[in-house]
Amino acid sequence: MAEAADFQGTSASPARRWLRRTGALLTGAPLLAGLLQLPAAAPAQAASADTVSVSLDSLTPSAPTDGDTLTVSGTVTNNGRQTVTAAHVGLQVGPMLNTRSEIDSVAQRSDELQGGTGVEVGGKYAEKFAKLSPGVAEHFSISVPVDKLDLGDDGVYEFGVSLSGQTAAQPWDQLLGIQRTFLPWQPSEADTKTKTTFLWPLISTVHMTAKTGAGELQTPVFRDDTLARELAPGGRLAQMVALGKDLDITWVIDPDLLASVDAMATGNYRLPGDGGTTTPGPKDHQAIAKQWLADLQDAVTGKEVVALPFADPDLASLAHNGTSVTGSLSHLKDATDVAAITVKTVLHVTPSTDFAWPVDGAVDPAIMKVATSAGADRVIARSDSLQETAGLPYTPSAARPVGGGTTAVVSDARLSTAFEGDLTKAGSATLSVQEFLAQSLEVNAQTDKQRSIVVAPQRMPTGSQAQAMAAALKTLQDGNWSQSQDLGATAKDKPDPNATTRIPSASSYPSSLRSQELPQGAFEQIARTQDKLNSFQVILSDQSRVVTPFGRAINREMSTSWRGRSAEAEGFRNGVEKWLDELADQVNLIQKSETKLSGRSATIPVTVQNNLVQPVGHLVLRLTSSMPTRLKIGGKAYSEQPVEISGGHSQSVKFTTSANANGRVTVVAQLYTEDGQPYGDAVSFDVKVTEITPTVMLVIGGGVLLLVLAGFRMYTQRKRAAARQAEEDGPGTAGQATDEPGNPDAPADRLPEKPAEPEETGSVSEAEAPEHPSDPAPDTAPESPDPSGTGERVDR
Repeated sequence: MAEAADFQGTSASPARRWLRRTGALLTGAPLLAGLLQLPAAAPAQAASADTVSVSLDSLTPSAPTDGDTLTVSGTVTNNGRQTVTAAHVGLQVGPMLNTRSEIDSVAQRSDELQGGTGVEVGGKYAEKFAKLSPGVAEHFSISVPVDKLDLGDDGVYEFGVSLSGQTAAQPWDQLLGIQRTFLPWQPSEADTKTKTTFLWPLISTVHMTAKTGAGELQTPVFRDDTLARELAPGGRLAQMVALGKDLDITWVIDPDLLASVDAMATGNYRLPGDGGTTTPGPKDHQAIAKQWLADLQDAVTGKEVVALPFADPDLASLAHNGTSVTGSLSHLKDATDVAAITVKTVLHVTPSTDFAWPVDGAVDPAIMKVATSAGADRVIARSDSLQETAGLPYTPSAARPVGGGTTAVVSDARLSTAFEGDLTKAGSATLSVQEFLAQSLEVNAQTDKQRSIVVAPQRMPTGSQAQAMAAALKTLQDGNWSQSQDLGATAKDKPDPNATTRIPSASSYPSSLRSQELPQGAFEQIARTQDKLNSFQVILSDQSRVVTPFGRAINREMSTSWRGRSAEAEGFRNGVEKWLDELADQVNLIQKSETKLSGRSATIPVTVQNNLVQPVGHLVLRLTSSMPTRLKIGGKAYSEQPVEISGGHSQSVKFTTSANANGRVTVVAQLYTEDGQPYGDAVSFDVKVTEITPTVMLVIGGGVLLLVLAGFRMYTQRKRAAARQAEEDGPGTAGQATDEPGNPDAPADRLPEKPAEPEETGSVSEAEAPEHPSDPAPDTAPESPDPSGTGERVDR
């Protein structure tokens, strides 16, 4: 167990074990003497534990060596109601701590009055106060040569800063406040040094949306302007880069952060405005982003860079709630594939993509399976998840082969969590640094066997946490018991054969972490959005304009940064899906009102509108008759025509129809992709068919009869006139041509005209105007190309 691993056991040399025991005894004797000189127990217990608070704001050097002068500074504050008189601040050196658990114990009771700490350093190494008024904080600073501390063997010593004094109610000298910490003591080079890997995470929350601004350029739209504040001088990310530049660290970077900063550096990003509008990002933020990228490029030169999958997907959420949803694992593969490209493009370095990092290093079989599914064969776990079970008296090396070619790189839980919490106050930061160094030195002192230790801090340290991390790491690098090593080298180190390789069961996964996971519904929504994207992209002439921003947005929907922010996560997913729907709806059918057909055949126009900036194609428009026995489209129940439309235009597609009977018929227009999938909403409209009736035929027949009668009358009149003319001319005219019927010499204009037969053609009735302004005039010009008046829209 962990306690067994803390024990300073038989693996140490006999000389070292003897020195430790001797040192403990020698420091214990003066401690007993000091305790005998303290006031009686009862008066000491009468003092309130919070009478005076002691803040240890600075302890330099953090790990002193021979010849150094230790300087301790801070503040004391009287929290009681009575004035403290004859007060002084003193330094106490306690016994050497022999196990990591003892360090934990001291840290847990760091300000308790009971138990004391050790012998107070005598002489002039104290600061006196005539009085401490209630509620007033007083600063102190004490410097003491290290050789006056009477430190013995190399190791970790308990160290205290105490305030003693009197009150009117208790007029005797007593301990009124104390702050305990640790003093790592390693004045000379250790025989064996621990190889320490410190991960330096550059990770942020999700900043970019799936939206892009109007126009041909795909101007990204950010969720807010918080990234600029993190990048600005003094901001969290600016501090991370500045502090990490001079440290021996392994950079662990989320490529999404680089993509977001790179987009800002172009100066063409936008921010949400009022009423769904967007506004340009401030111009000065472009310079901030450019400077940050330049500083980062300089900082990572020659250093190891590990790239996480794009947007740092939540592996535990995916393993526990996403694998049952089809396609979820494919997003992890996409995020991994794009990671190396992004880092290399922005930073001009080739990163390692072999590592997966579950939240807090907590693993179970499902998480391990998902973590390695995208190609990573090394999983960064943590020792409070992969706990030792063999009773080792030391902390083993990080690398553990867990089967299937996978290596679990187990970070040290104590060292990795040393800088959590609020470290904005100098006192809290100082205690974190000293405890970190104490644990590191104690690990090295456990055995003469060299080991590799990994420190994996929280994913997004605050500025104050980063400062404390840097201070501790700088001391560690300058110290005598540790040497730096890259994560890749640590993963390849020879594993300890006695270290555990058993992955904990699913029931061992912390409930506190499980409660923060993305629910299954989130992955179902992601799958739905992906299906919509698949349907939309097939009609585009330039798919990358949509696939890339939406593909990365889907990666961001799975980000680890959504933990503890479920409402924001849901809002982001809804925003991505809604924006995709709005873009897809820019290619649609114009609504039609009722159409009338007079006659047996006519054409029906249907208008397709494309408000995207790019052309669309690979679409088929199908017009279907609900009653093909009455109205046929192209001679059958339905007809299809391919559709290709330029960006920002509309196209009128005409279908030939034939009517067999009169009446009202519902017609449905629907767009389909070439693979037969419906695209967009269908448009239904009624067609009213009016067939030629017997009454109409009777009227037409009557007209023809009147024409025939009129021609016969003209014929008889001409014959009579010719007969009279012949009688007047006499017999000499008998050989002249007559205008009898059938005479080929008769004048053509005299022939009776045969009445024209009516054509059996029909057209859309002009008697009724269309009911919808977007409909064209019947069987005339095509419909308005942009009836909505909204103009061109962008596919972002």
